[in-house]
Amino acid sequence: MGRQTFALYFGNRGFFPESLIAGARQELKQAISDAGCDYLIMDENATRYGAVETPEEGRIYANFLKQNEGKYDGVIICLPNFGDENGAVAAVRDAGVPIYVQAYPDEIGKMDFENRRDAYCGKLSIEDMLGQYGIPYSVYPLHVAHPQSGAFAQNLQDFAAVCRIVKKLKRFSIGGIGARTTKFKTVRYDELALQKYGITFESYDLSELFARIRSMKDCRDAVREKKDWLSAYADFSRVPDDKFTVLAKISVAIDDMMDEYHLDTVSIRCWDEMHREFGVAPCVLLSELNDRGIAASCEMDVANTVTMYALSAASELPAGCVDWNNNYGGEPDKCILFHCGPIARRLMTGRGQVGIHKMFAKGNGPDYGWGVDEGRIAPMDMTYASAATMNGKLYAYVDEGQITDDPIENTYFGCAGVAHIENLEEKLIYMGKNGYRHHTTFTKGKYLNAVKDAFQTYLNYELIVL
Repeated sequence: MGRQTFALYFGNRGFFPESLIAGARQELKQAISDAGCDYLIMDENATRYGAVETPEEGRIYANFLKQNEGKYDGVIICLPNFGDENGAVAAVRDAGVPIYVQAYPDEIGKMDFENRRDAYCGKLSIEDMLGQYGIPYSVYPLHVAHPQSGAFAQNLQDFAAVCRIVKKLKRFSIGGIGARTTKFKTVRYDELALQKYGITFESYDLSELFARIRSMKDCRDAVREKKDWLSAYADFSRVPDDKFTVLAKISVAIDDMMDEYHLDTVSIRCWDEMHREFGVAPCVLLSELNDRGIAASCEMDVANTVTMYALSAASELPAGCVDWNNNYGGEPDKCILFHCGPIARRLMTGRGQVGIHKMFAKGNGPDYGWGVDEGRIAPMDMTYASAATMNGKLYAYVDEGQITDDPIENTYFGCAGVAHIENLEEKLIYMGKNGYRHHTTFTKGKYLNAVKDAFQTYLNYELIVL
């Protein structure tokens, strides 16, 4: 994703020191640039001091936003002094993007009438008025934070992640290739509930994918190029060439369907027709899609495709979908997260080894189910989340934890990692009693605050923080 851009707004109230606005314009611009972002700022001659106090000045700022529509990802309301709440409403009520309210702190020793800001109080007035008008906005601790402070830098990082999540999830599509996996009623989903949140689910029969694969010639340039690409991505040295060719065809076909149908994300029925029809498993192909930044879930877990997409937007890294799979000895706050191989290489300790799917090879022979991408999930701080549709609504949970460097024996099948999560037992009980999946999704980094803000404030998901 390219550099993000924020529209900067400066509030004013005349009987507070307007002399502080000029300094705030420079300090906030510098803070945005230091964060690696861009900004749009209204000309300082457009209103008094380039700030907004009256509703009329608010309309001037609203026109500034209208003229720059589509060029900014969020609005930052900066309060160098108390600010005026009526001007703020007129300015941002039609912004159409997330809004972050930031206020300057007062300084001990500068509390005389010429220097006292009172932004601490003014911020509450701005929030109150935005709330009265139903305008969603973001605030973070500290209540007041100087743009040059570490607290503001963290707040800006969270807000930037919120903007990325909202921009992607406000309206997007999930392509379902195949029916819901027959044996897994645990991944049932409600298309109409998803649509209420701007999520369009498009369903395609598995026969369409199979027809594309069967009609595709081995010598097609796209197939040869895909084999070269996949060879660089993972270790296919043990895979028979005919099976490798089929896997490349499946990958090309999925790419073609996503392009033709303008799909943002994809969920695939992987049990068990691909194994029976072609002797392959698409695990490594999902891994590669995720590594490219395309959220791709297996087992037709459509609801968790949503959290994969959100987590990837937050971190600007891939997200993975895993099973809550095994306890880890006698340590109740640890478990093994596992899946057969759809985990992106950027989330793994190294390049994966492509082999057979042992669950399907059992009883079918050793040349069955080629495509599992075996390896280990890299140690990292992580944010994990899961979603489900229930009672016509989209529910989700979010939390943070760590993938540790604890060992898993070499004979353990698939791609896995040991997770450490505080109070894990209580959280598992909550998941089990409240209709959540045996799957969860994760990404690298700490994004709980951003996911919470985006889901609750702007996307209106029913969210619980575990």
